[in-house]
Amino acid sequence: MNYFKNLGKDLPAGLVVFLVAIPLCLGIALGSEVPPFSGLIAGIVGGIVVGVISNSRIGVSGPAAGLIAIIITAMATFKSELIADGVAPDDVNLMALQMLGFSVLISGIFQMLLGFAKAGVIAYYFPNVVIKGMLSAIGLILIKKQLSNGLGYDKGALKDQLGLAADADLSFWQEIKGIFMFPDQMSLVIIGVTLVSLLILILWETKFIKNSFLGYVPGAVLVVGLGIIFVLMTGSLIPDNFRVDLGVSGKSFSQLFAFPLFEKFGSSSVWITAVTIAIVASIETLLCVEATDKLDPEKHVTNPNRELIAQGAGNIVSGSLGGLPITQVIVRSSANIGAGGKTKTSAIFHGILIVASIALIPNVLNLIPYASLAAILFVVGYKLAKPALFATIFKKGWEEFLPFIATIVGILATDLLKGIGIGLIFSIFYILKRNYNHNYVIKEEADNKVVRMTLSEEVTFLNKASIIQYLHAAPEGIKMIIDGSNCKSINYDILEAIGEFKDFGSKEKNIDLELINIPALSK
Repeated sequence: MNYFKNLGKDLPAGLVVFLVAIPLCLGIALGSEVPPFSGLIAGIVGGIVVGVISNSRIGVSGPAAGLIAIIITAMATFKSELIADGVAPDDVNLMALQMLGFSVLISGIFQMLLGFAKAGVIAYYFPNVVIKGMLSAIGLILIKKQLSNGLGYDKGALKDQLGLAADADLSFWQEIKGIFMFPDQMSLVIIGVTLVSLLILILWETKFIKNSFLGYVPGAVLVVGLGIIFVLMTGSLIPDNFRVDLGVSGKSFSQLFAFPLFEKFGSSSVWITAVTIAIVASIETLLCVEATDKLDPEKHVTNPNRELIAQGAGNIVSGSLGGLPITQVIVRSSANIGAGGKTKTSAIFHGILIVASIALIPNVLNLIPYASLAAILFVVGYKLAKPALFATIFKKGWEEFLPFIATIVGILATDLLKGIGIGLIFSIFYILKRNYNHNYVIKEEADNKVVRMTLSEEVTFLNKASIIQYLHAAPEGIKMIIDGSNCKSINYDILEAIGEFKDFGSKEKNIDLELINIPALSK
């Protein structure tokens, strides 16, 4: 494909994606509790590196909200490990970020190996309700983590008011309790910025705006732009600690990056984080690829294995520079489609524009209030955990709803990987239950004097209990036909149970037993 013949459409689309990506990169870094520059690095690498290697026509990659919970947990673990090792407090934050970078780098290698092993179908083995539960839990975590930035209070000061130690974790309920007990800790100015930002974002979701010329201006861009204007007009009403700080002032080029801490190669927490990121980022990418291809007007089909290789290469580069992990992301991909992007040139161009903005207007980016970004993340969190989603899944029955809720509760109570595991256990339970109940069909004939048991295609040891239970409960004096004509495979445990019933149970109950196509037992 000639990537230059569509520049007239790709460059404007790249500009739109850039305008959407900047607040999201900064917001996801904020939500992940890492420096804003880490989010921008991921945006650059996702645009340029992944864009060059991927064969997704209009997919865009960058830092994703779906990995925030993993990063927060990992950073807390790394910091605790470094403090236990006697690292000076001033060095802990940087070294924890370097350990995260090392984990991201390793996760990229895993992803490339998955791609070369043609494991692009991995996402199809995870039930949709577990994935939806994971995304909903992430949405709730995202909202909780942004309360302080959206309401303008300092978590440390709130801990003091609640009588908690400075290094204690502030739970969701403690934070809500503190908000109601000590409203004087909140900033009315910052609350005002957050509310105005939320109103704009909600308004921009309406058909009235989407169908007008204003719909060409992304709501997130408008919110950030108005936030910058407000800071310029009001000065110190929003303190510096409630504004973005890219951390580029007075630093050399090499000092901008947090290079991997290779000396932590033997750290189990680094490897656990790497595997977790590789699994979740791969699943999120593959699900996004599927969704993006469906939205593509030209219905281009992306090679999932090549996409894993591209994402892996991106995470190797991003991790090497201190950036956040990368996935393909639906918001930026949708913006690219909506803006008329034709080839991956638009994704590459948006990455180049992020580089230009850091080089040319870092002081402008530093004027962005956290409240504006918090409002954007509140909306992202709400979209991930919409009440309507809970209602829709509930209507599908407990078989769908319980694994969904179990995943959410598991993630909120433990961590992302364990929560997904809990959700999978519930899903597997219902699979086994369904298999238990649907391994044969009973048909009664001749005034219930003849019973035909027709076995299903696959009869495994999981079906043994229900089959034995039915045979033992069969009434006396009937004729029973056990028909295995439809079977492609019958487990030996089942054959043994049928054999015992033939030799003993049927004779005790005076049952005339006929076996059809039952291996080694047919008459």
